[in-house]
Amino acid sequence: MSAPVSPAEVDLDAQGRLTVPGSGTAVPVHRVAEHLADRLRIPEWATDIHVYVHGWQTPPAVATKTATRLLTKALELRSAAPDRYPGLRAGYRPWCVVVRWPSSSLPTLRGYRRIRDRAHAMSAEGDGHAPYVIGHLLGYLDTERTDPNGPAVLAGRSGQYLHLMGHSFGGRFLCEAVQRAAEPPPVLGWSTPYDPRRPFTVDSALIFQMAAPRDAFAHLFDTLFPTDAHPGAPLRGPVVLTHSRWDRATGFWHLRAEKSTGIGHSGAGAAPVRPFPTRLLPTDAVYPQHALDHRLVNMEADWLYRGGRRSRLSPAGAHSDFLRPESSHLLLTLAERSR
Repeated sequence: MSAPVSPAEVDLDAQGRLTVPGSGTAVPVHRVAEHLADRLRIPEWATDIHVYVHGWQTPPAVATKTATRLLTKALELRSAAPDRYPGLRAGYRPWCVVVRWPSSSLPTLRGYRRIRDRAHAMSAEGDGHAPYVIGHLLGYLDTERTDPNGPAVLAGRSGQYLHLMGHSFGGRFLCEAVQRAAEPPPVLGWSTPYDPRRPFTVDSALIFQMAAPRDAFAHLFDTLFPTDAHPGAPLRGPVVLTHSRWDRATGFWHLRAEKSTGIGHSGAGAAPVRPFPTRLLPTDAVYPQHALDHRLVNMEADWLYRGGRRSRLSPAGAHSDFLRPESSHLLLTLAERSR
């Protein structure tokens, strides 16, 4: 088994602007595509591209380490039990881009609201360039990869799959940015973003312990899913959301800040498509197809995302207790079912 290549890193400042590594200088919007094309070169050997956006209270180095550990464990699971992932017999060679942004604050109600508002402003309002950055990033990836709807040959030059991963506010950040980036006038670098013959697609999206209201997909992310009104919606594969009642950040703190518990605590509620409830499975269990084959999936993880003794004393509780083999098993299964 070979470990995944070191993730590529994209750093944003507090306004959501791409920064030049080592200097902190913001990249002008008109040079974002050029900058990404220069820095992000998709390896020819890659079969799957994962884009990871971290959440609250996450230093940049920790974000990169988290993405690396999730994918490394996924490779270990496939190597140990390849028959559990038959769709990956032709190969699974992941490559990852980690989007890092300033998410640290005091562990207080004021700090929670500050990062919540920053994630929203960077992605959906004001002068933030996150939709441009992420839109160009995803558009660049889509331009460079071969359309998975073409020849079903999973080699680096013949087919690559695109998966989004987020944690906490990173999931909110990602959904808002991708949604806004797909709105006209187009921010994305896609030639035909609304062409039904070849729409831009994300093959799967997995968000751990999302810090957003339970009705966010009805009010904040309502154009993410393809409908008659939005045939070119940017997400085609399932959006899987883990939740645990032991998550104090999206339980207690979210309740105080937004008058209701969050998705990471209680799962998604009202949405344009009905969320399908299911349960996170251990690594030796195979997910039934019907458990994941839905636009929106609520993945209950109470039994596992509980946090240790230190987590139970932490203001965030088990909010960050998703770095588990079972999480890698889930993301690997989503990659397999995208075939």
